[in-house]
Amino acid sequence: MVNIIVLFSKTDDAKAIKNLLVRTGFNVVGSAQTGASAIALADELGEGILVCGYKYPDMMYNELRQDLPEYFDMLLLAGRSKWVDSSENGIVYVEMPLKTADLLDTLNMMVRTVERRRKAKRNGPKIRNEKDAAIIRRAKELLMERNNMSEEEAHRYIQKTSMDSGTNMIETAQMVLELF
Repeated sequence: MVNIIVLFSKTDDAKAIKNLLVRTGFNVVGSAQTGASAIALADELGEGILVCGYKYPDMMYNELRQDLPEYFDMLLLAGRSKWVDSSENGIVYVEMPLKTADLLDTLNMMVRTVERRRKAKRNGPKIRNEKDAAIIRRAKELLMERNNMSEEEAHRYIQKTSMDSGTNMIETAQMVLELF
């Protein structure tokens, strides 16, 4: 589930938005009344969405955006006249007066974006340690030398054999080294 923080300077506003989100199934992990407390909460979580108004006792939303962690998106609930720059990165706007359907639809879209980003990060390219990289490099060199393959062909051979046998590339490279 995606972590959501609610930030409004008025306690009643924060409580109303938080209750609405919790009732509709969102994972609201906390609420705050100041930008500094929202930043502290966001730093602990690392990623998520901040649902907020435009002004807090200690800063404005655009200042807060600069201090939020990189993987925290902001959903700003404010009148159009309060938006400083609608092209700021990581800020999505819902215009006030608030329509519940607009808020929920926008938040659902943002949650899906965070989940896709999380999945892409998890499924991204694996970083190999030096030992594993050396094993693959030696296996490719052996295939290139003994079978007159290019480096690309040797790499594809190890990759395809790995997929066909259901092993990872390190295990396949080790088998190639053992065979020769």
